[in-house]
Amino acid sequence: MKKRLIIAAVLSSMMVLTACSGKSDDGTITITNVSYDPTREFYEKYNKIFESYYEEKYGTKVDVIQSHGGSGSQARSVVEGCNADVVTLALEHDVDLIQRTGLIDEGWIDEFQKDSSPYTSTIVFLVRKGNPKDINDWDDLIKDGVDVITPDPKSSGGACWNFLAALSYAKENYDDEKSQKSFMKKLYENVSVMDSGARGSTTTFVENGQGDVLIAWENEALATLDSYPGKYEVIDPSVSILAQPSVAIVDDNAKSNKTEEVSKEYLDHLYSDDAQRLIGESGYRPANETVLNEFSDKFDLNIRLWSINDYGGWDEAYKTYFDDGAMFDEIYSN
Repeated sequence: MKKRLIIAAVLSSMMVLTACSGKSDDGTITITNVSYDPTREFYEKYNKIFESYYEEKYGTKVDVIQSHGGSGSQARSVVEGCNADVVTLALEHDVDLIQRTGLIDEGWIDEFQKDSSPYTSTIVFLVRKGNPKDINDWDDLIKDGVDVITPDPKSSGGACWNFLAALSYAKENYDDEKSQKSFMKKLYENVSVMDSGARGSTTTFVENGQGDVLIAWENEALATLDSYPGKYEVIDPSVSILAQPSVAIVDDNAKSNKTEEVSKEYLDHLYSDDAQRLIGESGYRPANETVLNEFSDKFDLNIRLWSINDYGGWDEAYKTYFDDGAMFDEIYSN
C-alpha cells in the first residue's frame, strides 16, 4: 500500500510539473493548485463545487489540477518550476519562501480575509481504540515504551506545527530552556518513524500498524475516525497550537498562464458559506466564526491554543527551531 501511495505521489508530481495551465481550444480554463498532504480529500470536493459555481456564474468551464505532498517540499517544487497558479500550503513560511523568489507578490498575506487563511486546525493525538498506553497529554508521549509517529519538520509544514504544539506544552510546564529542550529531546527519542509528510505518517500509523500514538492534524485524525469506525480514538491535549494554513496566488505563473482572474476567484470562493461548511465537514475549522459555531460539537474549542506569534512569527521560529543547526537538529542528532 505504501509503495503504491509513493508511486501515485510521484506520478502526481510529474503530472503537475508538466501540466499546462491556461485556456484550452474548447475554452476550458485549467488552473493548478499545489497543496499539502492532508487537504487532498477536501480539495477533491471543493474543486467540484468551484467548477460548478464558476461555470454557472461566468459560462466558462474550469478544470482544477491538484498536487499534494509535504508542505515544505511542495513550496520548493514551485520554486523549482512547478507551474502552480495557486498554492494552499500548511504554513505562512512556505508561501514566503516562494514570495522571496519573486513568483508571489509582496503583501500576499493581506490579499484574502483572515491573513489569507480560510481555515485553521490544531494538533491532536490519534490512538488505537481503548487507548492501551493511557495517553492523555504531551507528558505521556515521553514515557518509556511509547512509540510516537510524527513527520519530519525538514520537509513537512505539519511537522513544524507538531513540534511547536509540543513545545508550547513544555513552555507552560517548564520554566527554563534546558528543561524544555530535555522534554523535546525525550519526545523525539520516542519517535519510531519520521515520514516526509503528514499523510505519510498517517499511513504509517493506520495502514502499517506502527506506533502507539500519531501526532496529527485535527482534520486528519477526525477523517481516520470516519474511515475506520471503532478502531481509533482522538485525544485532545491540554495545550496545542492554532495551525493556520495559508493560500496565495502564484502571481508570476498566473500572469503567464492568463489565469489571474480565475485563480483569485478560486481562493476567494473558499470564504463563501458553502465552502466554509464543506471545510467544517472536512474536519478543518472554518474561518467564519458563525459557521465554526455550527460545528461546536465536532471541535474542542477549549484547548489552550498558542499561536505562531508567540514564537515571534515564522522567520524567527525557523531561525530558532528548524534551520540547520537550530533546536530540532540539536535535540534530534545528539
